[in-house]
Amino acid sequence: MKKYNITVNGTTYEVIVEEVDSSSARIPTYTAPVASESKPKPSANSSASSVAGGTKVVAPMPGTILDMKVSVGQAVKKGDIICVLEAMKMENDIPAPCDGVVVSINAQKGATVATNDIIVSLN
Repeated sequence: MKKYNITVNGTTYEVIVEEVDSSSARIPTYTAPVASESKPKPSANSSASSVAGGTKVVAPMPGTILDMKVSVGQAVKKGDIICVLEAMKMENDIPAPCDGVVVSINAQKGATVATNDIIVSLN
C-alpha cells in the first residue's frame, strides 16, 4: 500500500493505493500524475501554460464548453472560474491558474474542444 495526497479543486484528499502484480492484473491500468507540494513545471498536460506575454488556459481534456464565465478585458484572480467544460457527462470548472486580465477568448459556449486546445489567454 502507498499513501498519496491528492488535491482536487483546492481540496486535499489522502488516498491509499494498493500495488498489484502487473503479470496477474487483467484490468487495464492508468497511472495518474501525482501533484507535489512544490510549484509544478508547465507541461503538455497542464491546464495552463506560460508563454511570453501571458498565460494560456487550455482544455485539460476533450469536451464541450457549457458556459463561459469571463469576457475580454475582465480581471480574474487565481482560482476564479473561467468556464465550465462538460466531459464524460460531468461538468468541470476550469479555474484561472493565476491573477490576470482576459486578453482573448478562443472558445465559445457550445464549442467542442480537444485536449490542450486554448480556451482563454490571460495577461
